[in-house]
Amino acid sequence: MSSNFRSAEGANKRKTYLLLAAMGGLTWLLAYAALTYFGAGTTSFIVPIAVGISLIGVWGSYYGSDKLVLKMTGAQLITREDNPELFNLIEEVVVASGLPMPKVAIVNDAAPNAFATGRDPEHALIAFTTRILEVMDRDELQGVIAHEMAHVANRDTLVSAVAATTAGAIAILSDFMARMMFFGGGRNRRDGNANPILLVISLAIMILAPIAAMLLRSAISRRRESLADATAVSFTRNPTGLRRALETLARDSTVVRQQSNAVAHIWIESPLDGKAVSKMFSTHPPIEERIETLRAMEFLGPQQ
Repeated sequence: MSSNFRSAEGANKRKTYLLLAAMGGLTWLLAYAALTYFGAGTTSFIVPIAVGISLIGVWGSYYGSDKLVLKMTGAQLITREDNPELFNLIEEVVVASGLPMPKVAIVNDAAPNAFATGRDPEHALIAFTTRILEVMDRDELQGVIAHEMAHVANRDTLVSAVAATTAGAIAILSDFMARMMFFGGGRNRRDGNANPILLVISLAIMILAPIAAMLLRSAISRRRESLADATAVSFTRNPTGLRRALETLARDSTVVRQQSNAVAHIWIESPLDGKAVSKMFSTHPPIEERIETLRAMEFLGPQQ
């Protein structure tokens, strides 16, 4: 475990970059496998199509992420007059972080949770369920706000869009390859020009690449959650508040009504936690692990 928030931030950023690089490498490996199996003439047009389809879908959602998430979660925008205490607390974190004031929304839900979205700090939105505002005290809520503002500061919506685009391109490319194999097979295989062992390896890569992409995308999401925890502490200098907030979430077994895979990764506590989801595919680190990391920061103290 990291001894302070600075080292935790640095470690999580480095791991994110490595995971993103691994996704890029996986894309290259899949393209190479396709070229080996089908030949350059057959596949030269498929890679741009796969990337193009992914870009249109994911980046369209990225630019309208705040409106899209509001609709999917049922969140309603509020003003200062609706909850001046909450706005005052958010403004404290805004001052500490140097970020613009985000839009604020409320989700009418019996489960304590919160999320942030928006393509950049100037278009950010943070939302809270009605329950989280009821069960958390000032320090805990400040920790939650700092965590969500950390997602904004770290541009995690952008990172998620890059990961989703790459994973989507890999999935589409693999699907094209599978259909081509079903309807006609590979040119190199038919001509007998390629090494049969290399063809088998290429086929295995095309089958396994989408699963590997999903694993990498989930790993990137977990890294960004850990990074947001560390960045939150850099804003508040108070790991205890966020640690206690996560303990409150861990004690509560209720989950938000909106449990779609499309938005599960944006909540501070995944609504899919506790279900039959492998840790390898989880978008969040185990909440107990996050609590222990913050407890270690408390014990050692944040270093400047």
